Amino acid sequence: QVQFVESGGGLVQPGGSLRLSCAASGSIVSITIMDWYRQAPGKQREFVARILSTGSTNYADSVKGRFTISRDNAKNTVYLQMSSLKPEDTAVYYCKDFFSSGWGQGTQVTVSS
Repeated sequence: QVQFVESGGGLVQPGGSLRLSCAASGSIVSITIMDWYRQAPGKQREFVARILSTGSTNYADSVKGRFTISRDNAKNTVYLQMSSLKPEDTAVYYCKDFFSSGWGQGTQVTVSS
């Protein structure tokens, strides 16, 4: 089973940008659906973005127009480009194969002045 490691989080000011990476331990070519989720303190984990093997994407309304999900099959990596960040984007971000039950450790994103 392919494992994923998220990275790229950090502290950023409101309005800033970050790019998160989700590196796979093996090939992601056959993974048809890759998702990003996030979990803010005291809240349930929520869906953020999805990319299919076809390249089709969809987003939660809260991030639409600000976040972009992409995948590089040659690098076995999925990305989440985040811009115009808001304090309410503060959370631990996770990537996930839709058909897998496992979760990685996530990467912390904190948006604060």
